[in-house]
Amino acid sequence: MQRSNSNRSGKKPTSNSKFKRESKPPRKTAAPKKAAPAPKSNPDEIRLNRYIANSGICSRRDADIYIRSGNVKVNGEVITEMGYKVKPGDIVNFDGTEVSPEKKEYYLINKPKNFTTSGDDSANSRNVMELLKGVTRAKLQPVGRMDKNTTGLLLLTNDSDMILKFSKPQPKATKIYQVSLDRNLKYEDLESIAKGITLEGHRINVDEISYIENQPKTEIGIQLRTANVKVVRALFEALKYDVLKVDRVSFAGLTKKNLPRGFFRPLTEQEIINLKNI
Repeated sequence: MQRSNSNRSGKKPTSNSKFKRESKPPRKTAAPKKAAPAPKSNPDEIRLNRYIANSGICSRRDADIYIRSGNVKVNGEVITEMGYKVKPGDIVNFDGTEVSPEKKEYYLINKPKNFTTSGDDSANSRNVMELLKGVTRAKLQPVGRMDKNTTGLLLLTNDSDMILKFSKPQPKATKIYQVSLDRNLKYEDLESIAKGITLEGHRINVDEISYIENQPKTEIGIQLRTANVKVVRALFEALKYDVLKVDRVSFAGLTKKNLPRGFFRPLTEQEIINLKNI
């Protein structure tokens, strides 16, 4: 019997339809999840490193190093987290000193008479801040007090470190005053002041005192380091002179050159550096 050659082509016989595998329904692809909306940033918040950099202490990069090292506190707690944001009202302490993000500003003013540095304005005096009205929004403070009758150089700034620094005697931060008296200053009284006078139990020493050249002997130049202008008057009043006028002509190397009475100017970068290095 001969074998059938019906399948010599090598093709597989088609299977009966009832044996076909039932096709599986297509898998349902999960719908992509909607990303949660990003929390809205508070425009009043500021990154800690930027807050420190804005204060003028150091760059943001250096601020990051201090933060990682645990040298920065916010509201009394050490913060080492990068990207931490400071909220309004937070108190930031950098390496032991409270800092403010406000840009530091420095102005030198030639104060006129009848302007005061205190908040106790009266009918006969005005606050010295009126002279800078509309110039800046910074919260400026005077470096040392100056009564309404004293004129001359006054430094205004929002740099709390500088205010504190010059609120006490500094070895290199001398002030020069021109004092006008009601009568000629006796030479022996000039010598007494030069040697030092004790006022209320405190010894007051001056660097220099002299008559002003080509002027009456009622006009005296005096250089000293004290931050208290009242001491200048007290030195002469202790010797029974009436002080008619006190004018500060120099403050820590700054002078009244090109600065008329009642006018002001911002300090130069070099002047700021010089003051910080005193």
